[in-house]
Amino acid sequence: MPAALNSQPASPELTPANGFTNGNDHTNGNGYINGNGYTNGNGYTNGNGYTNGNGYTNGNGYTNGNGYTNGNGIAPGQDKEKQLNILYIMADQLAAPVMKIYNPESIVETPNIDALAAKSVQFDSAYCPSPLCGPSRMSMITGQLPMKIGAYDNAAQILSDIPTYAHYLRRDGYHTVLAGKMHFVMDQKHGYEKRLTTDIYPGDFGWAANWDADIERPEQRLEWYHNASSIEQAGPCVRSNQLDYDEEVMYKSTQFLHDYARSGEPRRPFCLTVSLTHPHDPYTIEDEYWDKYKEVEIDLPKVPRIPNEEQDPHSKRLLKVCDLWDKNFTDDQIKRARRAYYGAVSYVDDCVGKLLKVLEKCKLADDTIIVFSGDHGDMLGERGLWYKMSYFESSVRVPLLISYPKKYTPHRVTQNVSTLDILPTMVDLIGKKLVPGLPMDGKSLLPFLEGRDAEGHDTVIAEYTGEGTVSPIMMIKRGNWKFIICPADGVQLFDLGRDPLELEDLAKVLAEPKSEMLDPEYRETAEIILRGFEAEAKVRWDFESITEQVLLSQRKRRFVWSAFTAKNSEGEKWDFNPLEDGREKYIRSHMPLDELERMARFPPVDANGNELPKGAPIKVHQAGSHEE
Repeated sequence: MPAALNSQPASPELTPANGFTNGNDHTNGNGYINGNGYTNGNGYTNGNGYTNGNGYTNGNGYTNGNGYTNGNGIAPGQDKEKQLNILYIMADQLAAPVMKIYNPESIVETPNIDALAAKSVQFDSAYCPSPLCGPSRMSMITGQLPMKIGAYDNAAQILSDIPTYAHYLRRDGYHTVLAGKMHFVMDQKHGYEKRLTTDIYPGDFGWAANWDADIERPEQRLEWYHNASSIEQAGPCVRSNQLDYDEEVMYKSTQFLHDYARSGEPRRPFCLTVSLTHPHDPYTIEDEYWDKYKEVEIDLPKVPRIPNEEQDPHSKRLLKVCDLWDKNFTDDQIKRARRAYYGAVSYVDDCVGKLLKVLEKCKLADDTIIVFSGDHGDMLGERGLWYKMSYFESSVRVPLLISYPKKYTPHRVTQNVSTLDILPTMVDLIGKKLVPGLPMDGKSLLPFLEGRDAEGHDTVIAEYTGEGTVSPIMMIKRGNWKFIICPADGVQLFDLGRDPLELEDLAKVLAEPKSEMLDPEYRETAEIILRGFEAEAKVRWDFESITEQVLLSQRKRRFVWSAFTAKNSEGEKWDFNPLEDGREKYIRSHMPLDELERMARFPPVDANGNELPKGAPIKVHQAGSHEE
């Protein structure tokens, strides 16, 4: 960590939370209750068909030296009770304000997410730590703010020695699995034991931001930046890269759950992260989802395009960086783009429904906590802006649901929280504690889950140093107040309780001493709030040092990438390659018969085709396990 950042004082809102509680409801210490067909507490009965040499010994399911002891499938350090699985579903660029669970006026059809929300603790003011894919995700998995881990843009790598929630859960016996997008650069796993798919985007330095370029000169605009084509070409498609990718993610994810359901007991709990790329632009979706909105009047943005010269400095740069400055989209173009986006959100909703249905059919739902969120939002034409990279609500606010109604009573939480809080929350969910002395900015959401909302935090910090800015731009959200600061732009202050559409920049109003726009008492309050935020920002961030670090990182990465892509160079490929060995799939002669029996069908049956009770041993041959 750079020295300048090391010296930053810790915020009381960002210190690790302690006092974690156990979170399971099983008896007898081995994860199984009496009467379920298991004996001796080891999950297997005598004569169950396991022999020495196939990876199982003495009927206890695991051999010595693999991290399991005493024959009950419990890893060292775990409570002697069954650990709950975790299914973490992520969407990409899903704006909370367009979702029906947050906006009753929304026309977006999301019946599965709506039903999940009804069984969840729903966070109504959840934010991302950075409004850009890579930095947001790196902060989410580590629980640390982007500047502390060097997550500057979409081509920045974080060091492999930075702990993630996958490390924490894996250390405590969980099978940590990733299917889908995570935007890793170089290290492609960061604690996940298994990765089921490659990423959709590059895992190299090719997309490094360039603050040395002059955004006023179109020829210096990098070719991979967002542009107007997503809006101009919006509409239905037969197929897209996005659909190719998410269909693979869904196949691999559901296959993992089916395989897990058929695996032998005892087995490790899983933490499966399913990260979809929809509804990220381009704004195109297949007919099935485009046609859902055929008879629907697509809404236009609540805040129409603000004239270019009246935009704030950062928004002006975004319009230029995304090649939108000279574009004047028609209402029809805007509606087509929004319609395609809504269709993509409905596609995500169907994916959520499929995953939850597989959990139910595989009899895993009762033992699985569901987490649903996203990496950032999309402006969708609000104020004339598209995509993300700003701190307006549609860009920075995300959905967040945590569902396990057997323990956590469904309710809505109004306080400000962040996806930065997911790591310490997951540690709490498995009844463990954060390692003392390791950096942590996120705070556990457990008080909210347990209905102790008054004990929870109410502050969110976000940091952005990607494309579209020329110096660090930071945000503090506390209560209804949102404060934004950038050395190149000055400050902004919004009161979302009074101004939910963020049309009144109070910092700008307060800068005009003779303005009568504000009630004197309210003006005094706003001045106090603004001065407090400015003082806090001065203590929290050394902008000069951060700027130097970002520029140095960009320059180093651009230089290295130029070497990799030089003429006649062989190049470098860091993207994850999920190797698949066909020799270890389906029915093979070398596979143990008992394993083939388990995989033959789910649920297993008796000799007459009657379904066996959950967890009951397979005592008869399962048709299709090994014969022609």
